[in-house]
Amino acid sequence: MNACMPISKQSPLILASESHRRRELLGQAGIPFRVFPGNIDESSMEGAPSHIARTLAGKKAFSVSADFSGQWILGADTIVVLDDHVLGKPVDRADARSMLKILSGKNHEVITGFSIVNTSGEVVCTDHERTMVSVKSLSDKEIDAYIATGEPFGKAGSYAIQGIGAFMVQEIKGDYSNVVGLPLHTIIKRMIEVGALKEFPLIQ
Repeated sequence: MNACMPISKQSPLILASESHRRRELLGQAGIPFRVFPGNIDESSMEGAPSHIARTLAGKKAFSVSADFSGQWILGADTIVVLDDHVLGKPVDRADARSMLKILSGKNHEVITGFSIVNTSGEVVCTDHERTMVSVKSLSDKEIDAYIATGEPFGKAGSYAIQGIGAFMVQEIKGDYSNVVGLPLHTIIKRMIEVGALKEFPLIQ
């Protein structure tokens, strides 16, 4: 296989993530892909939030590179940050309630780090995107009702902007798709630069 072969139906992108939101975004963009989640330890990460997001994305992509020689790989990690404090995925209802109370009435930042591995197994791009999100003041009743929907679980910061959680978002500044889980504008731009995409939109 040509080491420079771009992403196509015959040679789809490998998404090293089990996120349904990222699958939906790539599908929306018309980029052929297969899913093969990277199995990494996400605990004990230190440093600036952007560094954490980029490092985890790189680890996810590289962790599957040996299994997919000759294919492009994308790893990504999204984190929610408020006052330099990283809010991960809630472990239970109490944790989700605590996060939503913290976010209530405040602005926070969503950072998605991503890493692209080429067909030779080399990391050719690692970058991140930031989006500012403003959340309305939430009552205890609203928080409890939202948690009862089950949507906060498995979501960084305990909410999904593309779902029911949209009711709490007053304003965003930056890339909407970044808050969902993949900054499509930046990723597509970088993929073209490194040769993962020959052109965009793709001609099917």
